[in-house]
Amino acid sequence: MEEEYEFGFTEDPKFSVERYEEMIRNHDQYFFDAQAFENIIDYYIEKNDPVKALQVVEYARNQHPFAAVFLIKQAQLLVVTNKVSEAFAALDKAALLEASDADIYIIRGNLYESMDRYTEAIENYAKALTMAEETDDILLHMAYVYQNMGDYEQAIHYLKECLKQNMENQDALYELAFCYDVIDNQQESIQFYQQYIDNEPYSYAAWYNLGNAFTKLGLFEKAIDAYDYAILIKDNFASAYFNKGNALVNLEKYAEAIEVYRQTFEYEQPNADTYCAIGECYEKLEQMDEARSFYKKAVRMDSKLADAWFGIGVTLDFEERYFEALHFYRKALDLDALNADYWFAIADAEYKLGHLAEAEVAYDKVVELNPLDVDAWLDYSSILYEQDRLHDAIEVIADAIKHNPDAAELYYRMVAYLFAKGDYNEALSNLELALTTDPDKHYILFDYLPQLQKNKVILDIISRYTK
Repeated sequence: MEEEYEFGFTEDPKFSVERYEEMIRNHDQYFFDAQAFENIIDYYIEKNDPVKALQVVEYARNQHPFAAVFLIKQAQLLVVTNKVSEAFAALDKAALLEASDADIYIIRGNLYESMDRYTEAIENYAKALTMAEETDDILLHMAYVYQNMGDYEQAIHYLKECLKQNMENQDALYELAFCYDVIDNQQESIQFYQQYIDNEPYSYAAWYNLGNAFTKLGLFEKAIDAYDYAILIKDNFASAYFNKGNALVNLEKYAEAIEVYRQTFEYEQPNADTYCAIGECYEKLEQMDEARSFYKKAVRMDSKLADAWFGIGVTLDFEERYFEALHFYRKALDLDALNADYWFAIADAEYKLGHLAEAEVAYDKVVELNPLDVDAWLDYSSILYEQDRLHDAIEVIADAIKHNPDAAELYYRMVAYLFAKGDYNEALSNLELALTTDPDKHYILFDYLPQLQKNKVILDIISRYTK
């Protein structure tokens, strides 16, 4: 019987495992051919039992001391059990027995990659490329290394090479989209995926990535078409439904977006992000009870989702329940203290409650976090002006103009404050700047100080720029 195994008889993998386990129970020594040992090792790997798999490797090496495959298997298992130096030693021994086995260099490349020794990782992957029959995964790993090195152009090169070898490598498709996104080259991304789709028209991943590229360029109608193709090919593609919903939101088609978001629930468990997105759509439709209901579902699923807490606050604010809104705005702020939008909402709610000191503190934080927010600067200066702190209001607008020199609204507001102060020459100088920046917005000045509509000097200056 033993001779049959020795001279090429291949036994059933399940039977091999049973014989091996019988041998262990009996404290005996049975002979297994190399293939049988590989099957037994793979069985324990699939059972996620690397310790037993390593024990099998020891038996296999004793019976087949010149088979490099078991040293390679040993190295793979040592990597899993974090015995890096032993894994390198096993690979060195394997290379002495069979230097042309690509797996040696792939595993060695993996090890160097995990140690951030990128040059050595690339050298080993490059060597594996010359030996392996299938190279797409090696090329993918080379792309990962170049990504880690911050060389996204090289990563893109290897991802494209990977896809030439295997057009169906989904990981490469998604990584390529990521790399184009990092280097902010959506046009080239679109060109690539369109060419790819010409050859592989039924690749749902390619259509999906094309949709994402269109979205990043603000081409939402085209993005929706691409997502629709992805869904047509793979009707349970929840991510495509979700991103299509986002594109519809950007087109302000909120009712349609809600229906698309809901479709994701047919193919995956509801999640907090989707509930929050639906809540936002209802908020935009001013259906605040529905919006609040979905925001609450979101926070029940994920209590750390700041946008959902914020959304609850927005619905209460809309209903003029400012004190309650503040509670939820602050819960959002606890999770994301550097969010300028949250601070702005708090500032506005505090102002509406008559808490001017608290509003001032919040507006100061808004403009610190986002000095390009012109509305925040204007509101900040207004609460100072309302408290007869004209000098402070002028200082705030001056600071705002430093950060936003092209914002005509700020110059017009400065004109109003300078007139209120009685500094007419400076006011007229700023009026010229405002009109030079945007003459069509001169109505802002009269909205803030209607009495200036009777000022002949101002009207004459405006007429010079608006004729």
